[in-house]
Amino acid sequence: MNAARLVATLGGVGLLRPGPGTWGSAVVLPLVLLGPLPCLALAALVAGAGFWAAGRLLPGGTEDPGWFVADEGAGMLLALAALPDASWAGLAIAFALFRLLDILKPWPISWADRQDGAFGVMVDDILAGLIAALALLALRAVFPEVLP
Repeated sequence: MNAARLVATLGGVGLLRPGPGTWGSAVVLPLVLLGPLPCLALAALVAGAGFWAAGRLLPGGTEDPGWFVADEGAGMLLALAALPDASWAGLAIAFALFRLLDILKPWPISWADRQDGAFGVMVDDILAGLIAALALLALRAVFPEVLP
């Protein structure tokens, strides 16, 4: 497997069935143990590598193939960066929020998803992660007993 495909599949996770996007989101969950700033830094690293891999593997206008899960990894890491600690409740809420946003694609996620090339492949999930992170921060402010 070449380097771009290794990045795109997050080391082969994108080849798992069923639900490669769910697997791509789940594989980064243990990284919540590193804390918010490392998750944010890793989100940027995975996003940059994902843009590079998408540019190499997916010609302009290509839809986001199921096996390309670097975008899910980057988005999920953004959501995890909003968690102050690694509680099971926070992890479950972050995962559910991100996957729901990724699947339902409300605006502006739907807009990004319609864009061509690496931008369209990567940015919809980055926006889903960002929106999930903002929702987690809001939930934490309103329900500090659930997300301390």
